[in-house]
Amino acid sequence: MNAEKLSALYRQCAAYFDALYAPETRIYVFGDGDPAARILLVGEAPGEQETLLQKPFVGRAGKNLDEFLALTDLTRPKLYTTNLVKFRPVKLSAKGRASNRPPSREEIGLWKPWLLKELAIISPKVIVSLGNLPLQALTGPKTAIGQVHGRPFGEMVAGAALFPLYHPASVIYNPALRESYLEDLRAFALFLRENGL
Repeated sequence: MNAEKLSALYRQCAAYFDALYAPETRIYVFGDGDPAARILLVGEAPGEQETLLQKPFVGRAGKNLDEFLALTDLTRPKLYTTNLVKFRPVKLSAKGRASNRPPSREEIGLWKPWLLKELAIISPKVIVSLGNLPLQALTGPKTAIGQVHGRPFGEMVAGAALFPLYHPASVIYNPALRESYLEDLRAFALFLRENGL
């Protein structure tokens, strides 16, 4: 039932954004995993590998995520992974090479309602926000990941507990965060055990 609702949502979403961005074409990367998952992970936006394979978290950050999930005894089939923005935001260098950029406020504003619809269909018990932008989209612009990571957020979001974590890619760009990230994952594993998840 959830899978059918998600398929319908993705068709509606693609039609809306195809019309909005025309004549440009975009490759969308929608959520993946168990449509009835109790735990949902939401990142910022897909990168190059995610766009090529049309699945979230399959690039370098995805490999980090899999390693980290192993610490919590979670596996991808038990989860649902998605992104706030469903296409790869890019900037072009002087040589014309595309590289990732953060989504703009306008892009976040356009995509957030679709994320909320996705969350309503899946209805997870726990949402794990990965990084600053998904956290702020779900809680407000004044919340910063550096202040709230590694512990349950004080308020429910979309009917679920929210557990903010650094984005797995942050460890690639800032290896000094690795120990903090591992501590946060241990805290997350304890949170899941204490809540029977």
